[in-house]
Amino acid sequence: MKVSDFNYELPEELIAQHPYDKRDEARLMVIDKNTHTMEHKFFNHIIDYLEPGDCLVINNTKVLPARLYGEKETGAKIEFLLLKRIEGDFWEVMVRPGNKLKPGTKVKFGKGLLEAEILDILEGGNRKVKFEYEGIFNEILDKIGLMPLPPYIKEKLKENDNYQTVYAQHEGSSAAPTAGLHFTEELLEKIKQKGVEIAKVTLHVGIGTFRPVKVENVEEHAMHSEHYFIQQQEADKINQAKQTGHKVIAVGTTSCRVLESVADENGLVKEVEGDTNIFIYPGYEFKCIDRLITNFHLPESTLIMLVSSLAGKDFVMEAYQEAVKEKYQFFSFGDAMMIL
Repeated sequence: MKVSDFNYELPEELIAQHPYDKRDEARLMVIDKNTHTMEHKFFNHIIDYLEPGDCLVINNTKVLPARLYGEKETGAKIEFLLLKRIEGDFWEVMVRPGNKLKPGTKVKFGKGLLEAEILDILEGGNRKVKFEYEGIFNEILDKIGLMPLPPYIKEKLKENDNYQTVYAQHEGSSAAPTAGLHFTEELLEKIKQKGVEIAKVTLHVGIGTFRPVKVENVEEHAMHSEHYFIQQQEADKINQAKQTGHKVIAVGTTSCRVLESVADENGLVKEVEGDTNIFIYPGYEFKCIDRLITNFHLPESTLIMLVSSLAGKDFVMEAYQEAVKEKYQFFSFGDAMMIL
């Protein structure tokens, strides 16, 4: 299976540059993998495809304002992207420009509110750094950090919360679980009132989600690893739906990856914390999820491969061509798809 099998033509004007004013008024393409039919709706119609007893699984990770602009003691401008907290105030960061940041170099951010010392050069050119500051680290980040928007979004974000789900809770992501951006608190309340369970999992989305697949043979791609956890009370909601013949609907590829990483052969899950590098592509047999709510993904990405593994590659590529024809908005701030 070739990576180029997952390519499609996308006019640049269909790449969404800003979020919808009303999150749940994005468009929604509903595709049925069994009947190979497509419907054009709006996102707030999603409730029509959920039944009492079903379980909607959301990823409640919170995006860190992880992009920092600072300067060396020489005055040279430096950009940091926080990737992963190693422990305490020690972090792995991506730096730009990186060739001059040697161990021992110090960088100041926010006029000295935050200072970092380069400790080591890691594999791939990232740096291990130690931060020094007075006060609470996350509060300083909220003051001086910017949201790490993907490179295809050229416009500045008016408010950091626009790149955050309404149920974001546990900080640690370098990117938003974007399928969840379409939900409002009101829509979630209506879904609960219909008798649908909402279960929360946490997967901290890494910057690797934007990295292109650089091999031509899909099977040779090595996935990046991401940290996740699921609590027992949330696992119980998912298992109840599975055991009573109702549907488990994953909101986003991140929720899907958690569930498929932890599910047993019967599709049941349990309380667990760990790291996953699961790579889901056509040929994969799903154990837990029945349906998926997702956005429209980049050509040749691992995300479009995951979607294709659930609905079938040919049908997904046909749906994407239809979305282009109907001028849907694509990627992080774009429209949504639901796979039945």
